[in-house]
Amino acid sequence: MNPSGLLESNHPQMKTICSALDDQAQGFSREGSHLKHLITDPDRLEKYSIQSPNFVFDFSRQRLDQKTIDLLLNLAEETHALDTFFQMTRGDLVNPSEKRPALHTAARGSGKGPIQYKTLDVRKEMDRVNQNIATFSKKIHQGKITPGCNRPFTAAVVVGIGGSYLGCEFLYEALGAGPKKKLPLYFLANVDIDNFARIIGEVDPETCLWIVISKSYTTTETMANLNQVLWFLKEKNLNPKNHLVTVTAQKSPGDNPDTPMLASFHIFDFIGGRYSVSSAVGGLPISLAFGTQCFEQFLQGCKAMDTHVLSAEPRKNIPLVAALISIWNTIFLNYPGQAVIPYASSLSKLAPHVQQLYMESMGKSVSAQGTPLSRAAGTIIFGEPGTNAQHSFFQLAHQGPAFPIEFIGVLNPGYKGYQVLSKGVTNHQELWANLLAQANALAKGQAHDTPARQFTGNRPSSILVLKDLEPESLGMLLAFYEARTVLEGFILGLNPFDQFGVELGKTMATKIKEKMAAKNKAPEYDFEPLDPDTKFYLNLLFDQ
Repeated sequence: MNPSGLLESNHPQMKTICSALDDQAQGFSREGSHLKHLITDPDRLEKYSIQSPNFVFDFSRQRLDQKTIDLLLNLAEETHALDTFFQMTRGDLVNPSEKRPALHTAARGSGKGPIQYKTLDVRKEMDRVNQNIATFSKKIHQGKITPGCNRPFTAAVVVGIGGSYLGCEFLYEALGAGPKKKLPLYFLANVDIDNFARIIGEVDPETCLWIVISKSYTTTETMANLNQVLWFLKEKNLNPKNHLVTVTAQKSPGDNPDTPMLASFHIFDFIGGRYSVSSAVGGLPISLAFGTQCFEQFLQGCKAMDTHVLSAEPRKNIPLVAALISIWNTIFLNYPGQAVIPYASSLSKLAPHVQQLYMESMGKSVSAQGTPLSRAAGTIIFGEPGTNAQHSFFQLAHQGPAFPIEFIGVLNPGYKGYQVLSKGVTNHQELWANLLAQANALAKGQAHDTPARQFTGNRPSSILVLKDLEPESLGMLLAFYEARTVLEGFILGLNPFDQFGVELGKTMATKIKEKMAAKNKAPEYDFEPLDPDTKFYLNLLFDQ
């Protein structure tokens, strides 16, 4: 990975660019730079948007001008972000802390030439896994693989947490308005027993397939939920070998021939969990739910966006420009967060996925080389579909502390049925009217004699436009967010592929669980020598 990132470099040229961007940020505090003035330029949309037939990125309502864009592009050039992205796709080591490549792009066939990782032919392995998934899914749909009760499977439950389910759940929900489901999916992620209880109350035990997703097959929450599943199957006199499949690393405990199961599908340590939707993590559940062709079309969309990143000139490179705008808003304009607001209820699980993708990748305090950062990295990502969000937190968005918003519009909805007019427009047109109005209102604001009715405006936003909610469009959207996150990491000098920040809390939880286990074994145990606060709460818990 290139060692000279924005937040770690003492290179004179980089300092000059950063100083100029700081001056630019100061200049945008002047009244003449208010968005209500900037957006009056009739050519602004043409200047500050990147448009293609299937994907539009409109950043005309961002607080920037041509000089800002030029300086930001200089940052990308100085940090060799696109070169590093290319090196990533060919298998170079871009995850230095874990000493491995990051090859999620290989899962959809992106990049050129053969890719070798240790003894693996990566492309060959990806093809092997995908073919195994296709064969297995087809046999499930044809009733050739059954749960041993002379009935076909009627539902599947994904057992996994974090990257082992978030992206897959986003894709499953997004496809819900499109292809007809062949097998409904449920997601058992939270270790909360009520999550498990809800699912077993809705599925037929005899015809339910359980998909356990864990690279190491040691993830605490996933193993705890697996134990619940195994106990449930035993109680129902059902054999796990007829109901269980795994998505895991080769030779992990979940890939053990001595543990009979229907099948095991491999994932690899060079694909991080939050980047794994295009691997078997998403491939198996989505192929079971909608068919192999649906997943293949999704991969084609991912590859199309990867190819765009690798071939488009920097100024017309959608994920690169989006990454630079994110850096501008976070590092130089000091906005505390960013909202992702899709005006499509089918994209309701997009924000949680992007939240993990971005915040695990960018929430770092040191560079990829281990040196402390000169400025804070990353920002808070949150979101909710419009128009729901308008009746939730848009009061603060318009009149509270400002934060950038990324609106997402879909030109063709998944549902083609009832198109009743209300006040002369369809529901889909109503949705678009609200999207456009919110973006303009945030930018322009409104003067008013009553202070409570005054809107300051000057609040930045972008609009992403998808052609539809077909698998290929969703693949482009997902790969856009992956590429934007990776490129932002490369420009800032971070490692966007490790996540050591999740470990401390888990380690401390393990120590608390040891005390709980001792109490379960011997009720007279008094939790010594725990700190008073932890002891207080454990006593509350065990006194119930």
